[in-house]
Amino acid sequence: MSLLTIGTVAFDTIQTPFGRAEKVIGGACTYISYAASYFTNNINLSAIVGDDFPESEIEALENRGVNMDGLEIKKNGKTFFWEGVYHMDMNSRDTITTDLNVLDDFNPVLPHSYKHCKYVMLGNLTPQVQLQVLEQLDGNQKLIALDTMNFWMDIALDDLKKVLKKIDLLTINEEEARQLSGEYSLVKAAKEIHKMGPRFLVIKKGEHGALLFEDHKIFFAPALPLAEVFDPTGAGDSFAGGMMGYLAQKDRVDFKTLKKAIIRGSVMASFCVEEFSISRLKNLSKNDIKNRLQKFKKLTKF
Repeated sequence: MSLLTIGTVAFDTIQTPFGRAEKVIGGACTYISYAASYFTNNINLSAIVGDDFPESEIEALENRGVNMDGLEIKKNGKTFFWEGVYHMDMNSRDTITTDLNVLDDFNPVLPHSYKHCKYVMLGNLTPQVQLQVLEQLDGNQKLIALDTMNFWMDIALDDLKKVLKKIDLLTINEEEARQLSGEYSLVKAAKEIHKMGPRFLVIKKGEHGALLFEDHKIFFAPALPLAEVFDPTGAGDSFAGGMMGYLAQKDRVDFKTLKKAIIRGSVMASFCVEEFSISRLKNLSKNDIKNRLQKFKKLTKF
């Protein structure tokens, strides 16, 4: 089934305790699309870049089965740029630079074929833009997922709540879940967030895995313990891409399928962090994914 992803295609400069990568390819849409492409080849991307974005990177995504008709290339514009430095624990980071550039004028107009996509992943953007996208869909979607962050909770909470009423699945981290719900207990937080609209909630806990909630049902997906983590950038988006790609492949939305989907998401996130940028996600084989999936199964079997 078709998957639509909305978000950023960007440049990143990343420094971690293990090295530095200057102006590499990043952005939520990029990570989501690459991760999803190992499960489905019917992916439709909507984003904006400047004409400084390499044509070769657009072609690389197309070669992974990503439809780029929804990528707006702004003449004489500069692509969104982010620079950050990660601390030794790799869970915390300092943002050095955020240049919105062409993203400041992002006004997504979906190609006609995009409006009928059955699975939708709204990447981390302003709630106003997310609402604008939802209004263009044909209304026959099987699952609409949303990623957001505490920044939008701080400055655009009313608009965010409007979006939450229109989606089926929300992915946020534990700090954001507590802020949005006003509850410290993640179980209580999930109950409050369900009342806002989403049927499913995924709370990401970084290196400690992720929790899936639906009503009274809870599932825990571990993160794979890795000897070396080079770059956590894009891990959450890779998680979302793997999850949504698997759901689109299976074309089924229920708790049992979601459990399997977030394990695939965890698999893709574990690959993402092993190299800077999208390098690892570009060159995976079916055996790589199969073997990593087996490690996850062994990790939780008792």
